[in-house]
Amino acid sequence: MRRFARLVLGLLLAPLLAAAPARADAPSFANWAAVVVAGDWHAHSGGPTEAFDNARRDVGATLLDFGFSREAVRQYSVRPRRYPAPRPRKTDLGAIHADLRDLATKNPGGCLVYLTSHGAPEGALLGEEILPPSLLAAAVDDACPARPSIIVVSACFSGVFVKPLQREDRMILTAARPDRASFGCSEDDKYPYFDDCFLSSASTAHDFAALGRAVQACVARRERDTGAEPASEPQLWIGAALRPLLPLYAFPPRAPARPAAPPKRR
Repeated sequence: MRRFARLVLGLLLAPLLAAAPARADAPSFANWAAVVVAGDWHAHSGGPTEAFDNARRDVGATLLDFGFSREAVRQYSVRPRRYPAPRPRKTDLGAIHADLRDLATKNPGGCLVYLTSHGAPEGALLGEEILPPSLLAAAVDDACPARPSIIVVSACFSGVFVKPLQREDRMILTAARPDRASFGCSEDDKYPYFDDCFLSSASTAHDFAALGRAVQACVARRERDTGAEPASEPQLWIGAALRPLLPLYAFPPRAPARPAAPPKRR
């Protein structure tokens, strides 16, 4: 009976808590470091696509909406001279690692890494080379030790990154499970499918944990609606130490985003 009463009380209070203004001392992303990387510019056909750079640009803007400082968010492109605003840096693991370490020194609250590219069972494409999960894990371990971190990898087979990156204070979100492709990087796609779901779900999610679940649901729904198969099954893993903290990092209210576009296979 007591359990039932607590459940009813929780249901009654939930709308009030959701509508309550954020406390002045609530955690925020104002002192977090972030890097957003487009790892390629080719479509699955081999022709050119703007999908990865479109995602890189708009994910970067979304992080600012989440409360990240403009000075603490850096973007990277394989073709940086093509994009005057915001001007990205050249996609290079050494430079990204050094920049993340520098940003994290100045912004010790936490770290976020977002990579969108093609993928393979060995890792994700970064320029002309494959970035293996162990190397990304080593870079994040070095640049962001002992602080909460969120790593998002949007690529085929990106589930291979989950286990090597796991730490108690991390969240890892990937576009597919280790043995599956993902969808949406043809010449005429605006975004890869996973990135589209990330962006379209951002306006209604409360925090990164809720956003990860919303992206999973969005991807699954679109794949069912369009018959894209086998299902990519985006992966979400949250370490025990970070799990109770993520809801405290609530996103500011945002205007609703447009619906996600139908996917095309990578």
